[in-house]
This record gives sequence, structure tokens and C-alpha cells, in this order.
Amino acid sequence: MTFAAAALALCGVSARVLGWRPPEFWAATPAELAAALGLLTADTASGFDRAALHKLMEDDHGR
Repeated sequence: MTFAAAALALCGVSARVLGWRPPEFWAATPAELAAALGLLTADTASGFDRAALHKLMEDDHGR
């Protein structure tokens, strides 16, 4: 799944579940979105690292 496809899917989930509009979704950090959706646990609270970001950017290059 590309970054764009994942972002679109998460934007739709946040609209349905949280009532967020696109500006609210894009203003939130990944950690804020995960917390709002109740997805944070002790194992996942470490966050999104630089390597994962670069991998997503490489996979989505040119889209």
C-alpha cells in the first residue's frame, strides 16, 4: 500500500469514527491520530521512526 492510499484510508476512518474533517486530519500527528483511535499501547507508543518515513517516501515517489 502506498503512503497516499494509506493516508486516504485513514482520512476516511477519522472522518467516520472521530468526525474529523480533512484539515483536522492533516493537522494531527500520527501519534495524535493513533491516540484518538485508541491504538496506542505500551508496545506501539515509541512512534514512527525516520527509517519508516523514508521507506514510505521511497515507495510513494512520483505519485
